[in-house]
Amino acid sequence: MPTTTTTPETGGPAAAPHPRRWAAAVVMMVAALMDLLDVTIVNVAIPSMGRDLGASESALQWIVSAYLLGFAATLIVAGHLGDRYGRKALFLAGTAGFGLASLACGTAQSPGQLVAARAVQGVMAALLMPQVLGSFRTMFRGKERGAAFGMYGAVAGFASAIGLLLGGVLTDADLFGWGWRSVFLVNIPVAVATLAAGAVLVPATRERSAGRPDLLGSLVLAGALVAVVLPLVQGRANGWPVWGWVCLGTGVAALAGLGVAEGRRRPHPSSPVAPLLPARAFGLPAFSVGVLVQLLFAVGMQGFFLVFAIWLQGGEGYTPMQAGLVTVAFSVGGFLTAPAADGLAVRFGRFVLAAGALLMAGGFAWVWSAVTDASAAHTGAWPLVPGLVVAGAGLGLLVVPLVNVVLSAVPGDIAGGASGIFSTAQQFGGALGAAAIGTVFFRHVPAGAPARDGAAPALTDALDAAMPWVVAAFALSAVLCLALPGRAAGRTA
Repeated sequence: MPTTTTTPETGGPAAAPHPRRWAAAVVMMVAALMDLLDVTIVNVAIPSMGRDLGASESALQWIVSAYLLGFAATLIVAGHLGDRYGRKALFLAGTAGFGLASLACGTAQSPGQLVAARAVQGVMAALLMPQVLGSFRTMFRGKERGAAFGMYGAVAGFASAIGLLLGGVLTDADLFGWGWRSVFLVNIPVAVATLAAGAVLVPATRERSAGRPDLLGSLVLAGALVAVVLPLVQGRANGWPVWGWVCLGTGVAALAGLGVAEGRRRPHPSSPVAPLLPARAFGLPAFSVGVLVQLLFAVGMQGFFLVFAIWLQGGEGYTPMQAGLVTVAFSVGGFLTAPAADGLAVRFGRFVLAAGALLMAGGFAWVWSAVTDASAAHTGAWPLVPGLVVAGAGLGLLVVPLVNVVLSAVPGDIAGGASGIFSTAQQFGGALGAAAIGTVFFRHVPAGAPARDGAAPALTDALDAAMPWVVAAFALSAVLCLALPGRAAGRTA
């Protein structure tokens, strides 16, 4: 089987394009689709999982956060491993592992088993996802490369919308009596088929000059991320003990220390270590601000969809499928603005992103108002839809061009590492959002309220308490966007 080896740092020769590259791209996109769907497909099934397994409020938060933490902690080192030792092997291992972890999720008999399986699922997703984009970069050139990445972007956008609906449909359909378990078990035949096709069609690629992955730094990063999220999820139930604050402080200190250590490291000519955190990038104000915007965006997004799904089903009596249909309005808004976002960012730069963040803040404020308006209670989804569409339109203007605007200020030789940090910030921010905003929400929910008739007032009060934090995350993002570069790079660049 042909092996494509590239030397991007030196501009050396590359092998001829893989003859079955488009077939390989389709196979890899199907595998990536499992992860892209899993980010949203679980949201509307969360209340059903909680009722069936008797999950506590903190367990519901962990079902979301464990996946995102596993992904965030593994993503960067997984990309380095694929670059150095070969992307195909990592892609196949990640696909197989994701299928097995999905089986473990679908057969879990307790909240603890489900949370553990979700963490493994996130790690496996992080193992396979960087190999998809890295392989695209080596399999395709010129216009074909743009078309391949365009296909990835289109599928990613489609997945976020269909995942919300599919989660509700599968849960309501109760295929074979599986209920919510279907949202995980559906991955197994996809993983098996992708594994078989990938072994035949996907070429083996790697970067000849890639440095050794920083495994010790990766362990520190993983431990620090968990140390930050753990007390946020468990603190309320335990009365905010001293150990929680110590754990939180230790996690923050570990992240800061890792950044300092990365900045002081001197490359060894004979055995270079691939930097885990590109210190040069963090020295650029535009990059640091951009990462913070990405983090806040994810905090607001994941926090909102966790508590919104619980409110819709536990408080308003929506079925999972109905809840999925309501949240699709958000994706519709994104589809309206995403096609024009890149072009607008090239012309107007940070002002487009700031406008997008303001639209998200305004849209979610509309939802907040509709939720708390007594006259709108139990009158259907229509009072919520305009706010969701507006917020989704803001998503398209903020997220689609964000990396482009920020990376226009980053030197090309560290752009790949900087992009990895962006993805990690998004996953970690999502875990933070589920932990922090979920904690605010559940603090106002009486024990057992989601499973009890007449719980609507309690859950509405809880959502009313959580929504200011969602709106504030996007409002602060809008302010920070004004510190980003004035222009994005053009498509050719």
